[in-house]
Amino acid sequence: MEYKKLLIGKNEEDIELTAKRTTEYDALPECIYESGANNNIKQPTHPRTGSKIGFCFAINLVVLILITIISIRIWFIFIKKGETTVNTTTAAIDASRTRPTILTTSTTTTKMITTSIIKTTMVTTSTAKTTMLPTSTSETTSLAMPTTGTTMITTSSTKTTMFTTLTTETTILTMPTTEITMITTSTNFHTTTKNVSKLNKWKQNAITVAGGNGEGQGLNQFEGPRGIFIDEKKNIFIADGENHRVVEWKCNAKEGQIIAGGNGQGSRMNQLNLPTNVIVDQQNDSIIVADWKNRRVIRWLNQTQEILIHNIDCYGLAMDKHGFLYVSDDIKNDVRRWKMGEYNNEGIVVAGGNGRGSQLNQLNDPTFIFVDEDQSVYVSDWENHRVMKWRKGAKEGKVVAGRNGHGRNLHQLSYPAGVIVDNLGQIYVADNGNDRIMRWYEEKEEGEIVVGENSEGIQSDQLHSPRGLSFDDEGNLYVVDRGNYRIQKFEIIL
Repeated sequence: MEYKKLLIGKNEEDIELTAKRTTEYDALPECIYESGANNNIKQPTHPRTGSKIGFCFAINLVVLILITIISIRIWFIFIKKGETTVNTTTAAIDASRTRPTILTTSTTTTKMITTSIIKTTMVTTSTAKTTMLPTSTSETTSLAMPTTGTTMITTSSTKTTMFTTLTTETTILTMPTTEITMITTSTNFHTTTKNVSKLNKWKQNAITVAGGNGEGQGLNQFEGPRGIFIDEKKNIFIADGENHRVVEWKCNAKEGQIIAGGNGQGSRMNQLNLPTNVIVDQQNDSIIVADWKNRRVIRWLNQTQEILIHNIDCYGLAMDKHGFLYVSDDIKNDVRRWKMGEYNNEGIVVAGGNGRGSQLNQLNDPTFIFVDEDQSVYVSDWENHRVMKWRKGAKEGKVVAGRNGHGRNLHQLSYPAGVIVDNLGQIYVADNGNDRIMRWYEEKEEGEIVVGENSEGIQSDQLHSPRGLSFDDEGNLYVVDRGNYRIQKFEIIL
């Protein structure tokens, strides 16, 4: 700018001459300081320009350090968050490693297996880039143009450029996965019942799975059948009373085979006299029979016999999950328990035992019995038209079905026979005198008809003096239809 002011008022020739002289003068090294010496003025030099550059560089360095510190701090914060996420995930995984197994054994064995897996992946990426570019330019021009005297022009220019680039990238990925598998299996064991829902219903038209060919002694016939047992293979064992034998019907068989008795009525070891009940000891594949009129409980194993209990008016049999054997005595009006293998004693009274009567501590002609997983004993109290429940160690029982005398109403029973209880505590009773099967809830005043709503008859939806009851492992209901000499299967409605 100053240079332009000095040239104002000059003609083109003067301007050209001045420029030429200036170029020649600048080529002399000593011209840089000449004017300063003559005028006693200190001009800007290269060392002073370098000081400015150093100062700017120091500032840039401080800025770079600060940016680096901040970047490291940010990086640590993300790392900390990442650690927190991992710790939380680990806690969740630890909690999910619990694998509960529920094993319920009584009449029903239920297993539940639960498997849970949680996978979490966290990826953290942090990148910080900082670039600083300092640029410094310094130019000094000294111009002397003598006209009438001496004139010097000095032009100084300093340029500094700094570029700083900071880039930070952080990525966190979390992917949880959970897988759960549950398997439930139900099996029968002695007095075992299927896990039956309160809403379960059965087809009213039954399928005849054994007998159904009238009264007789043939292998496809019955005469006075009473007790029944269903094993895991759905084989059916029936105490064929008036034929003085126990018959096994394989699943889907057209006739049975004699596995105990069958040698006429009598008291020899190979004979039976009005057997009323049978259970299968699946530990050794033997059968235990209530040989009612011979007043004994006898075991049959491969056509060999062993008397377990003598001098007992045995009618009903049951075995709990611990292997204890329970027997009802319809003369002593009690139920007693024996430990398996220890029968040389009178047994322990677990229900009744206080003479014949209708009080809560009495029974009157007990017949069929059932034992649940808590070793509570359910007894069909025939002449009292009720079902009693005796808890383990109790001094008296509780009425759980009936309780309102003999009759046909829903709050009454008529000579109850077979009794079984599911794991929900629902009580199924063969209401013998009313030709129907009832379901009772322990705290309810009345029951409901499960099958046999059409009174006595021979049709597939009718029963005649039903006795024994059993479930298979699918929840199908089996009924000993004594008066029709057949075994009826009522299929569950899924």
